[in-house]
Amino acid sequence: MNLPNDLKYTEEHIWVREEGDSISIGVTDHAQDELGDVVFVELPEQGEQLLANDSFGSVESVKTVSELYVPVDGEVVKVNQALEDTPELVNDSPYQQGWLIQIRPTNPDQLKQLLDPQSYQKQLSETE
Repeated sequence: MNLPNDLKYTEEHIWVREEGDSISIGVTDHAQDELGDVVFVELPEQGEQLLANDSFGSVESVKTVSELYVPVDGEVVKVNQALEDTPELVNDSPYQQGWLIQIRPTNPDQLKQLLDPQSYQKQLSETE
């Protein structure tokens, strides 16, 4: 399983990459593997205000539909429009082309509560 060291993670299998004053968010390699083939992704609109732990969309696969939960408060500054036509990017490139949204956090201290790669890996090991 691919687990980049430069990312933070949530217990809900979301990854976060800090990029200046915004963060990119996507689903982890583990999550996309568990979902199976992704066929549709529902995402919020640019400019939408989100609160930590709110659902910001969903990922539909051939197996199931999973809600997506934002890890921090913030404003959506960019949405990955490529996923409208090619939702399989979530499977093929979960950490690069398959990112979901970018937000500008309104409370950057919330990022400190996210898991580092080792803690996320430990959580996965405990739940298997």
